[in-house]
Amino acid sequence: MAQRRVVVTGLGLVTPLGVGVKTVWKNLLEGQCGIVSLADVKGFEKLPVRIAACVPQGPKDQGQFTASEWLDRGDDRTMAKFSHYAIAAARQAIADAEWTPETDLQKQRTGVCIGSGMGSLEDIVETSSAYATGGYRKVSPMFVPKILINMAAGHLTMKYGFQGPNHAVSTACTTGAHAIGDAMRFIQYGDADVMVAGGTESSVHPLAIAGFARAKSLATQYEENPTEASRPFDGDRSGFVMGEGSGVVVLEEYEHAKKRGAKIYAELKGYGLSGDAHHMTSPPTNGDGAIRSMRRALEVAQLSPAEIDYVNAHATSTPVGDAAENRAIKTVFDGHWDRLAVSSTKGATGHLLGAAGAVEAIFSILSVHENVVPPTLNLYKQDPEEFNLNYVPRVAQEKQVNAVITNSFGFGGTNATLCFAKSV
Repeated sequence: MAQRRVVVTGLGLVTPLGVGVKTVWKNLLEGQCGIVSLADVKGFEKLPVRIAACVPQGPKDQGQFTASEWLDRGDDRTMAKFSHYAIAAARQAIADAEWTPETDLQKQRTGVCIGSGMGSLEDIVETSSAYATGGYRKVSPMFVPKILINMAAGHLTMKYGFQGPNHAVSTACTTGAHAIGDAMRFIQYGDADVMVAGGTESSVHPLAIAGFARAKSLATQYEENPTEASRPFDGDRSGFVMGEGSGVVVLEEYEHAKKRGAKIYAELKGYGLSGDAHHMTSPPTNGDGAIRSMRRALEVAQLSPAEIDYVNAHATSTPVGDAAENRAIKTVFDGHWDRLAVSSTKGATGHLLGAAGAVEAIFSILSVHENVVPPTLNLYKQDPEEFNLNYVPRVAQEKQVNAVITNSFGFGGTNATLCFAKSV
C-alpha cells in the first residue's frame, strides 16, 4: 500500500496561557506565563512546592475556562476534569477543521486518539477517603468510568458518533506526542481518514505535587515569583513546574482534506519512537534515546537535519534532562547549528505532563504556519560551552520555518518525536 499523507486541519487548546488557539498563541508570543502561586489554596499550605501552571477559570469569551460552557448537561457528574479539558480542546479542533461527518461511512472513517498521563488523581483520592470513612455505599457508580484513561476519547466518540479507531495512550509525559503519532499511523494504514488526536491532564493536586516534590523533580523557592520558576536551559534551572490542560488536533488524509477544501496548517511527515532502557526518571547523559527518536522521525519524514528550521524541545527545566536533550540535539544537528532555532515553551506553560506533547505539537504547527518561533522564558544564564545554540531567549523570533521537530520524553525512558512541515 502506498503511504498516505497526513495533514493537520484543526487545532484546539486549553492551557495555563488561556483557552482557545488565538488567545494562547498570542500570549505565548508576547512572553506571558501561566504559572501561579498556590499558597492560599486549601490543601497546598504545608507542601514544599506551592506553585503550578493552572488553566485560568472564567468566561469563555475572555479566553478562560468554565466547564458549563463546553460540556453538555450532566457531563460534570460523569466526567473527570481531564475529560472536561479534552472535550473543550476537541470541540475547538473539530469546529476549526469544519468536519461534520453525516453519513455512516464518514463516521466510520473518523476516529479518536486522546490520552492522559495520570488521569483523575483527584477522584481517586476523594473516593479512597470516602470509602475509608463511609464504606461501600460512599463509592460513586461513576468512580471507575471517571478515572479510566480512555474515557476522554470514549466520551468524544459518543458525542460526535465517531465510529473509527477509539484509542488512548498513557506513556507519562510522552503521551500527547504518542497519541498524535499513533493517529497518524491509523490514517497511513487506512484505518481512518480523519483522526481527532491529542493529550489531556488535570493532576494539579496536593498528592501529585507531594509525590513529584519527594522525587526532587520540581522547582522550589519560587513562591514569591512563580513566573520565574520554569527556566529551560538556564543555568539556574532547578526542576519543572506542574501544569494542566489539553491539546487536540484534527489529522486528515491529504487527498480527503483537499477534496473537501479544508484549510491545511501543516503536514505531519515524521514520527519517531525510542526507549532509553536506562533509568526510571533520568535519561542517559548523552541523550542516546532522544537521538534515536529524532533520527527516526527525520528518516520517516525523508528530511535531513539541514532541512529542519526549529526544534521545539521537551526541556522541562531540570538540570539533568535539559542537558541530555541539548547534547542530543547538538549531535543530531551537528554541522547545522548556525541555522537552527531551539526553544522550550515550558517556560510559559509549565510542564503539562500527558498533555505537553500535544500542546507543544500545536505550537510547532503554528510555528510552521506563521513563520515565527516562540520564546524560551527566563533564559538569562547560558553555559557558553555546553548551551551554545540559539534558544530564542525571552523574545519570539520571526523566521522562515519550513520544517520543525518537537520532542517529548517521559518517565520510564519513553521518547517520541514528531516532524511537521509546510504542506506542498
